[in-house]
Parts: sequence; structure tokens; C-alpha cells
Amino acid sequence: MPEYKAPLRDIKFVMNELLDSETHYANLENAEDATPDMVDAIIQEGAKFAEQVLSPLNPVGDKEGCTWSEDGVTTPTGFKEAYNQFVEGGWPSLAADPNYGGQGLPSSLGIVMSEMNGTANWAWGMYPGLSHGAINTIEAHGTEEQKQTYLTKMISGEWTGTMCLTEAHCGSDLGTLRTKAEPNDDGSYSLTGTKIFISAGEHDMTENIVHIVLARLPGAPSGTKGISLFIVPKRLPAEDGSAGDRNAVSCGSIEHKMGIHGNATCVINFDGAKGWLIGPENRGLNCMFTFMNVARIGTAIQGLGAAELGFQGSLAYAKERLAMRSLSGPKNPDGIADPIIVHPDVRRMLLTQKAVAEGARALIYLTAQKADLVERAKSEEDRKAADELLGFLTPIAKAFLTEIGYEAANLGLQVFGGHGYISEWGMEQNVRDARIGMIYEGTTGIQALDLLGRKVLMTQGESLKSFTKQVHLFCKENADNEQLKEFVEPLAEINKEWGELTTKIGMNAMKNREEVGAASVDYLMYSGYAVFAYLWARMAKIAQEKLAEGDSEEQFYSAKLQTARFYFTRMLPRTRTHAATMLAGADTLLDMPEENFAL
Repeated sequence: MPEYKAPLRDIKFVMNELLDSETHYANLENAEDATPDMVDAIIQEGAKFAEQVLSPLNPVGDKEGCTWSEDGVTTPTGFKEAYNQFVEGGWPSLAADPNYGGQGLPSSLGIVMSEMNGTANWAWGMYPGLSHGAINTIEAHGTEEQKQTYLTKMISGEWTGTMCLTEAHCGSDLGTLRTKAEPNDDGSYSLTGTKIFISAGEHDMTENIVHIVLARLPGAPSGTKGISLFIVPKRLPAEDGSAGDRNAVSCGSIEHKMGIHGNATCVINFDGAKGWLIGPENRGLNCMFTFMNVARIGTAIQGLGAAELGFQGSLAYAKERLAMRSLSGPKNPDGIADPIIVHPDVRRMLLTQKAVAEGARALIYLTAQKADLVERAKSEEDRKAADELLGFLTPIAKAFLTEIGYEAANLGLQVFGGHGYISEWGMEQNVRDARIGMIYEGTTGIQALDLLGRKVLMTQGESLKSFTKQVHLFCKENADNEQLKEFVEPLAEINKEWGELTTKIGMNAMKNREEVGAASVDYLMYSGYAVFAYLWARMAKIAQEKLAEGDSEEQFYSAKLQTARFYFTRMLPRTRTHAATMLAGADTLLDMPEENFAL
């Protein structure tokens, strides 16, 4: 497994130069502590924890996996100790509400920590990662008593949280879930049912686990309109706030999986478990979206992490591995062969990984800033605008980044050739770990329907326009910049085409609603490449300006500009295929009778 090194220079480039985090934090309510010195110190210390503590445990978790017994789940060697260090360092409370023990820093700063932790060791990072969504859900919808009981312990890191949605017969279609919640005389509820695929659902790292569970009340309407949300702890809180008696919640088994072996993916049984309603009756799915949106941004980070880790490992290998000679003549004449980094196809694979990782970082940090504004903008107008844009970008970030992040992980393996396929180098683990990203928290297809159906067509294209207007303004402001022409002109074209394609799909959908499903994934991928084009154009502009100034970091900015050029010439043209296929119509998908699929 490659030794992870936090890409601090690029992290700071995106935060400080691309997104101007200092001004951003200054414009937030109650973010006075997020000074440049404080932010820099936090990132530096976080990098040390990720590099020195988590990264060495990544292959350990993959090799050992988790162990199940009737008494619970044991995590791999070193995981529990690493979590204790994480808690001692105060990391769980970084972006949490000070009223319940948090440090009150902006959530976007926590995203930076999540990137470093997740890239260093994704399986470990999921244990505290799931807690963030549970905390946000209780903050948004819980009673004050629930907040005092659970938030204080979860924010301190003493307890962790999970999200319990999926059942054996229903995944994304939650309208068919069967878990029941019967009211008790004391105002609590008795939950009965089984949930599957519960990440971090059982472990030995904390004394209590707080499950956020979807279930049905007696007489509730059918479908998604009859789902309520409940807090169900593994151990019932005692009067002094500690973890008391064991609740009727148990881990029936853990899944044997393709990857993320170090994280326990559990079957959780609720056998009359005691729980408490959170939010209004039959509005559980609405409340759960608070959790799910956080989880989707978290999953987007997995795409970034897979690309970054694959790039770091394959770059080091490509510089050292000798094979064949350069077609234009030896580059290592004193050696038996040239390092493979001189070969064009290896450069293609390395540059794709680099373009994906750095573009993904820019997109994720942009969405994180929008989340900050939703929480802390000083005007309701700014909060509403940020929420609209965040809703539009979230399915793109989650699905597009996990798709191309997985591609990048595969390219990282490919650079190694046969050595990539064996376990010694850790690249095959990166591929296996990354594969789940396109599945959980809503598959690529589900995210695509959310983007095209709910976010774009149902708003009459307004959410799309809120983004394309920004792109148009950037292109207009830089139309006369000759140095930026190679980026601005294709960006302006694709921005215009984006709206035209949306209109065409909308017109087709008025005749046949199946056209939305037929076009959706291609539409999402097209949208992802378009968003990347905007971000890479902005990054290219900064790099050009720095180079013109004669900045001392010429190598960094030259690489940034060259990567932008690679993206526009080698990756953005993929939109041509997506534009054609999204308009190809539903008939070619649906005309074939089911019996014709038979072998």
C-alpha cells in the first residue's frame, strides 16, 4: 500500500487561492475562530494524524478485517487505539455546535479532515464519518432533551452513530420498508425489524452506538409518506448520561465484502428495541435527508481519495520502474531501460488521475463552502441561494466523483502492470475499496434521477441556471483574455449546450417520461465534466496569473496549468459521447421484450 502523504500544497491552493476561504469564513456567523493561522495549524496536525497513524493501518484493516461473535464485533489491530487518539485530539468536535461540546468551526474545515483521513484509511474513516450525519440529523430535528442526551456524547466521540435504512427486500426504494415502531406508554417506541448493510453498525471502539432508524408507525400511510424516524441506542442512556443497560439491538452478522474490510458492514436486528421519535410522525424520510445529504458529500470524498491514493502510488512507481526505451530516444542512457514515466500512455494514466483528484478536491471544497453558507450565512437570501446550489451539486459530486474516482483507481493499478494485480503494492485494495462508492448512499442511477428529474426538470431548469449563470459570467469576464482562450471558449460552448440538451430532454419527457430515466446517467456524467471544466478554467487562470508574476513556485503553477490543458483536450471531449447517447431515446433500451433477454 502506498505511503499516504497529505497533498497540503494543493489543499491550500484550493482553499486559499481558488475559493478564498479566509474571506468566506469572515462572512459566516460565529466563525471568528477560523483564522488563517488556526486553519493552517488544524490542517497540519490533521495531516500528521492521517499520515502517521491511519495510513499504516490501511493494509492491516484489509488483511485482518473485522471479527464477529455473539458478544459483538472486534475491529482490526490498531483501529481502536487510533480512534482513542482521534478522540483525545478533539477531532470529532471540530465542526460541532459549541452548545453541546463542539468547537464551532465551519463544517468545510471538517471536510478537509475527512479527505485526509479517508484517503489514508477509508475503512477506518467510516466509523467517525457516519457519526457526522447522525449528529447533523439530531441537531436539525431532535428535541432539546434528545440533543442533551445524545449530542454531547457523540460530539465528544464517546459514542458513534449510524444510519439504518436498507432492508433485505428494499434498497433505494424505501417506500416498501417493513420495520415497525409500536408506541409505548412512556412516550417511547418499540422497534422490530432487521436492517442490512449498516456501515459501522457494531464495533468495539466506543461504549455506545446511536442508530438513526427508519420505521413505520401503526396505521401509517403506505409508501414513503408513512415513514418515521427514530433514535435507537445500542445501550439505553442512564440517568447520569452514561451508557446503561443493553437495548434489544444486536448485530446478527457482518458481511463478507469486496473491499473496505476494516469496516464492519452489519445486519442489525431490532427485537422490540426501545427508541424515540425524532421529528414529526410520517416525515422521517424528509428528516433523514439531512443525514443522507451529508453522507453523499462524504461518499464523494471517496472518489477523491481513491484517485489521490492511486496517483501517489503509481507516480512513485512510474519514476522508478524501468521498462523499454522512449520512442524519441533513450532518456536514461546509463540504465538498462527508461523509467516508464517517459512513455505517453503512462503519462495519460498519471495525468488522468491527477486531473481527477485535483478537480474533485475543488468540487468537494466548493460544495463544503455552500454547506457552510446554508448553516451560517448572514442573510436568509444567501442561505437559500447556497441551499439551492448545494442541492444541485450534491448528486453530481456523489455520483460523478465516485465513477471517475474508481476509473482513476483502476488506472493507478494499471500503471503497475502485473505488479498492480497482486496485494504487495496495495493498488488492488484501492480498487476494491473504491468500488462501493458508486453503490451506497444512492447508486449512480439514483443520483442521476435525482439530478435530472428532481433538481433540474422539476424546477424548470432553475437550479441548473443558478450554476450556468456563474459559468457564463466567468466566460464573459475573461472573453478578451487571449492566454485563457483555450479554456474559456470550450467552456462557454459546453455551458450553452448544457442548457440546450436539458431543454431537449425535457421536451422528450413531456411525450414519454421514460426519456428521463434513459438520459439521466449520461446527463449526470456530462454535468460532471462541465462542472470540472469550469473549475479547471478557474484554476488555470490563477496559475497563469501567478506565472506571469514570476511566482517562486513556478513548478507548482506550471503543473496546474498543464493539468488543466490535459483536462480540456483529453477528458472534456468525453462529453461528445454523453451528449449523443442522452438524446438517443428510450426506445433502444425498452423495445426489447423481456423474454429476448433470455440466454
